[in-house]
Amino acid sequence: MPAVANNLYQEAQRAHEARLESIAAEEMIINMGPQHPSTHGVLRLQLITDGEIVKEVIPHLGYLHRCFEKHAESMNYGKTIPFTDRMDYLASMNNSHAFVMGVERMLGIDKQIPKRVEYIRVLVCELNRIASHLIAIGTYGIDIGAFTPFMWCFRDREHIMNMLEWASGSRMLYNYIWVGGLFYDLPVGFEERCIEFIRYFKPKLIELDELLTENQIFISRTANIGMLPADVAINYGCSGPMLRASGIKWDLRRADGYSVYPELEFDIPVGKGQAGRLGDCWDRFKVRVDEVRESVRIIEQCLALLTKELKRTADFDPRALVPKKVNLKAQDYYVRAENPKGELGFYFVTQEKTDIPKRVKARGPSFNNLSVLPELAKGVLIADLVAILGSIDIVLGEVDR
Repeated sequence: MPAVANNLYQEAQRAHEARLESIAAEEMIINMGPQHPSTHGVLRLQLITDGEIVKEVIPHLGYLHRCFEKHAESMNYGKTIPFTDRMDYLASMNNSHAFVMGVERMLGIDKQIPKRVEYIRVLVCELNRIASHLIAIGTYGIDIGAFTPFMWCFRDREHIMNMLEWASGSRMLYNYIWVGGLFYDLPVGFEERCIEFIRYFKPKLIELDELLTENQIFISRTANIGMLPADVAINYGCSGPMLRASGIKWDLRRADGYSVYPELEFDIPVGKGQAGRLGDCWDRFKVRVDEVRESVRIIEQCLALLTKELKRTADFDPRALVPKKVNLKAQDYYVRAENPKGELGFYFVTQEKTDIPKRVKARGPSFNNLSVLPELAKGVLIADLVAILGSIDIVLGEVDR
């Protein structure tokens, strides 16, 4: 560890120990996790409470090290792709898409990728985005006592999992999007089956929306709870639904215009404070529900092109541009993409005469989004802390990447 970072760590450790030693007689130290179901993984929250009131929250990380960065620095770029899947394992397609785009841009082949490949990438990524948001919505419902949405979300997510397994051969960790192309073209009949799913899913999404969005009990548990002001969200590096729920219209699919997203029509949902105050837990939930609708719009446009102008042909090879070896000049390069949870970035430090990078730094959105929790949780009830944490939608594999 560099000396400066080590000094900062030791200073923070001393401050933490001093705070625990100075607790008042009426205060308690309570551990929530790392086995608590509503921590959504192995996260330990150390609470300093006064009765039911949370005075301070101290997150403790490091229970689920994925060691992604060290894996990336010990093998070539193609072999690293399966390890990107293991960070946010609920959005594996989106992870590999971001990593692959970075390598393709450094190689200078990003403009040569066939349109069919690009639209298939967007199709599977948006399917994965819906699956991720269904997990977020369903588990959020069960966090605050609503069991039915949890079952409905997992029922509909199962259809997506089956389709992605059909395309890639795996249910969660796909290794489908490769540098220069795809592992394989879509199976024959995939587009038609996907059209059937969208036809089935649209009315189900309306039912799910009605079940929670206007439910008075759900509103009471989420509105005016955990308000995140826009300036605080920006200062903490929040992104994705966390940032947009605070009223900031920022989506990398529009801001950076990567892949074929500039050719597609979709809106960017933002929080409006309809049920309570802007940037509260209800707004974060509603932004995810609305984003599922926009992903459905994107999927429909992709399917329309993939079944007409860009339909499969006998001579189409999705691996035509896949390089046997990635030879790059020494450079520093950063690439970012809009994942279901926010901005996923990869910072590459490459070296000549080898296809193994010198350094790969991953910027996981869950880590930054989780870092704002102590700000949101001051003075709330313990029950409200569960609602706030669930509204952030974290995956610990991405926090401890």
